[in-house]
Amino acid sequence: MAEAHQAVAFQFTITPEGIDLRLSYQALTQIYLSGLRSWKKRISRMRNRVIKGVYPASPSSWLFVVIAILATMYMRSDPSMGLIAKIQEHLPGQTMLSVLVFSTLLWLSLILTLRFCLKLLLSYHRWMFEQHGHISTTTKVWVTLVRLLSGRKPLLYSYQTSLPCLPVPPIKDTLERYLESVRPLLSGPGFQRMTVLAAQFENSLGNRLQRYLKLKALWATNYVSDWWEEYIYLRGRGPIMVNSNYYGMDFLYVTPTPIQAARAGNTITALLLYRRKVNSEQLTPSRVPGTVIPLCAAQCERMFNTTRTPGEETDVLQHWQDSEFVTVYHRGRYFRLWVYKAGRLLSPREIEYQIQRILDDPSPPGPGEDRLGALTAGNRVPWCAVRKQYFSSGVNKRSLDCIERAAFFVTLDDEEQGMMGEDPVGNLDRYAKSLLHGKCYDRWFDKSFSVVVYKNGKNGLNAEHSWADAPTVAHLWEFTLATDAFQLGYTEDGHCKGEVEHSLPPPQRLTWDIPVEQVSISLSVAQALADDVDCHVFPFRDFGKGRIKKLKISPDAFIQLALQLAYYRDRKTFCLTYEASMTRLFREGRTETVRSCSNEGCAFVKAVEIDPKSQYLRLFRLAAEKHQNLYRLAMTGSGIDRHLFCLYVVSKYLGVESPFLTEVLSEPWRLSTSQTPVQQLELFDMKNHPDFISLGGGFGPVADDGYGVSYIIVGEDMINYHVSCKHSFSETDSHRFGAQISRALLDLLSVLTPAKTENSQAQDKKQQ
Repeated sequence: MAEAHQAVAFQFTITPEGIDLRLSYQALTQIYLSGLRSWKKRISRMRNRVIKGVYPASPSSWLFVVIAILATMYMRSDPSMGLIAKIQEHLPGQTMLSVLVFSTLLWLSLILTLRFCLKLLLSYHRWMFEQHGHISTTTKVWVTLVRLLSGRKPLLYSYQTSLPCLPVPPIKDTLERYLESVRPLLSGPGFQRMTVLAAQFENSLGNRLQRYLKLKALWATNYVSDWWEEYIYLRGRGPIMVNSNYYGMDFLYVTPTPIQAARAGNTITALLLYRRKVNSEQLTPSRVPGTVIPLCAAQCERMFNTTRTPGEETDVLQHWQDSEFVTVYHRGRYFRLWVYKAGRLLSPREIEYQIQRILDDPSPPGPGEDRLGALTAGNRVPWCAVRKQYFSSGVNKRSLDCIERAAFFVTLDDEEQGMMGEDPVGNLDRYAKSLLHGKCYDRWFDKSFSVVVYKNGKNGLNAEHSWADAPTVAHLWEFTLATDAFQLGYTEDGHCKGEVEHSLPPPQRLTWDIPVEQVSISLSVAQALADDVDCHVFPFRDFGKGRIKKLKISPDAFIQLALQLAYYRDRKTFCLTYEASMTRLFREGRTETVRSCSNEGCAFVKAVEIDPKSQYLRLFRLAAEKHQNLYRLAMTGSGIDRHLFCLYVVSKYLGVESPFLTEVLSEPWRLSTSQTPVQQLELFDMKNHPDFISLGGGFGPVADDGYGVSYIIVGEDMINYHVSCKHSFSETDSHRFGAQISRALLDLLSVLTPAKTENSQAQDKKQQ
């Protein structure tokens, strides 16, 4: 521990003979090696700044330019057209230096030109709207040029300055798309009223707000992201547990080891290896699946060493450059666990050894310590007041700093979870609820993410939403699960591999002086919210994307239309539907809303339910194509909701009211959906290890009277679903809706699969 090392490194006593100074050379060595690691990281960051600063060129290309200029001058030709001579006037007698100055300026100009060209190329999105297998000549040439300009191996953030900025769509187009999206949800008079409101807004206030928004787009890197982070996440004054945070699950069928400490050792190691890749920028930039198109990596910057701190009006995200420890919670006690020693990352076996020390520690929690985490689960304003009053100084501040400055938070849960026992379905649901909210006090919901390791070796995580979206955390979790199971591995008896240095200092117990009454208030609020959540998780195994793709249909469009059919059967009506889409094709892009309930989709659902003689296949194809087009528009910056949200924010800054925007922003999303993409298939060997299937993750319901649905398409033959709603609304039930989803998927497949003719059926009987 750094503080302990510093405390014993220098000791002195005053004697009659003078000062007796004693040095602890072991402690000084530890301090020296820790400092050495810190300097190595600084040098690595400087090196990476240079490499990504000149991308898509390379630092060595500067030497090539210098040699080319010198060679040309040797041939008695002046490639600078007199510029070298002009430079030499200010540097008399320094011909070589003048050449170097000119070469450097030329090199920098070439870099800016290449970067500008790459930015122009990445602004081309027509490829996304072309039919599969019918690629235009323009797109083929474009792909070739992108490959040429981005052919050199990039670092994680190399593409950031080459990504285009998110465009502000024309207000007329946004309003037209909005009216089209609400047409199936409104009656005739209701739609006419919204049409009038939209026209009044466009002709009066709308254009004024649009001008301010365009001005921001010229100045800011992204005209949406900062406002989205602040007003949607950080300014929320209600609990972030359930309402904002989301969770990720372990493998469905496999638990690599039943030993809790060992699973924690490998999981913590894998997460820190990922952090090392992020810090050194050796992580391969994410791309649009199946293409060379890069995605923005800005969300990775605050993945580790980050916490959300409460405020009276708005919370603040705090990020630290580095952290050499994690904070561990077990049975009401908090521990600081150092994961580095003398600049070296502890081995998985050493971390397991340290975790086991925590598990074996018999000390009881202090008064109120066991439920301290409930402060992060309750309302934000009381947590802010308690933090200011009780955690601004002294022992509470020091211990709170240990949690907030930690790389991440770890909970050693004393329960067993997973799909197990005589009630695997119910246990899977309880597993989801445990990860979503736990006991309301055994997670630290403010941390960027908290890892949970259960008594039987199962694990999972709970992530705070403001700093990043689910695909970024899913990428981290995929790496963690794959590294844990396939790279680090375990011994035959289930322990981590590696040797243990038994001289490691024990984990440091954090101490507190807890205001018990305030903790109890937050806990009661959080407990009521947690008890109200109804979760259902189920793997759909009848078919997967392999069967859907054979029908030449987008799997996501198929699933979304199945959700529309399921909701209509469940509630006998349609509703405003939210599907999260990414805008990471643009710099600092986050998400956009796909309004999945379309006119075409509703026409198909009504045909299936009401008119059995309808042409299902034609209607379905129209609905699927419409959904894909909406998704493409959202990804390419032509969505509806982020644009209207930003116009609303501008109106608030100007102090003007818009009846149209107020009504649009108050519409409830009774069906909120999200797909968790599998991004690193190369890490999982589904052929040799088919049981290592991820369950994905889920989130709480967005509306009190609605459903939250998350799904992950695993391999070719499985889709895992996470459904949530609230018990307090009697008309929603997660198990009933899950059954409706399964039925809708099967019905859609039967509608789209051509029935066998009588001749083919007779032929099948003869063969049997």
